[in-house]
Amino acid sequence: MQTLTIGDVTITSIIERDGPWRKPEDMFPAYDPEIGRRHLAEMDPVVFDPASGRMVITYQTFVVRTPKHMVLIDTCTGEDKGHPPPFDFPKQPWLDNLRAAGLGFEDITHVFCTHLHIDHTGWNTMLRNGRWVATFPKAKYIFHKGEYAHWEAMTKQGANPPGNVWTYNCRPIVEAGQALLVDDAYQLDDTFSLTPTPGHSPHHCCVDIRSRGQHAVVTGDMMHHALQCREPSWSTIFDTDKEQAAKSRRSFLGKVADTSTLVLPIHFPSPTVGRVAADGERFRYNFVR
Repeated sequence: MQTLTIGDVTITSIIERDGPWRKPEDMFPAYDPEIGRRHLAEMDPVVFDPASGRMVITYQTFVVRTPKHMVLIDTCTGEDKGHPPPFDFPKQPWLDNLRAAGLGFEDITHVFCTHLHIDHTGWNTMLRNGRWVATFPKAKYIFHKGEYAHWEAMTKQGANPPGNVWTYNCRPIVEAGQALLVDDAYQLDDTFSLTPTPGHSPHHCCVDIRSRGQHAVVTGDMMHHALQCREPSWSTIFDTDKEQAAKSRRSFLGKVADTSTLVLPIHFPSPTVGRVAADGERFRYNFVR
């Protein structure tokens, strides 16, 4: 993704991993092969690898530079977490890409996680002398308080659903006094605010970025692939509440369709950013190049 300019704000992608990842039939319980093949044949070729039959999925962090702050949105999978395959891919590319963007750990003023799953909180912490410590020593980490409370409760119950990495990616941040636990109405400044989009996780939020009359939205995991614009009801195996996820997705797509709003889904491959067009009861995702 090229650096995107929204008024006085710039947004840059820091990629950890990209390329073919999962087959759609393994990702979407409601997937219909015939319908899916028809949709994929009409889509931008960057979203699907016919040779492997896998969707192209990117893991990336967005660096948002506002006039006042340097913010990271979602922090991929991180290192030293002991994740099993397929999450054991090399982590050095993320560090290299952060440096290529001219940034060091101490330059980051805020970190925001759209939700607290494995691949959106990983670089929150690093292992130092046997302890998990904040990767970004000067940053405040913004967590939705409902999302944080949910995963804290799940951990205390002994549950370990996919993506529950609260113990080493989130709790150390609170214990270090670097966390801001916020609600839906939170605004960092006049450029950065939240829109609740629950379903993928209990308190998943999108990030609205506004400046000089322009608008972009980082959508986290509200959708993982462009197929979900064609079929908003196709929720993923990772969604906490599949019906709520579909409802949030359809509502969001309906609001931004045929507008100038730029959409930045975390897992969409380069060029990532796009606009949504209405198409009857469905939608189309059009990459902006």
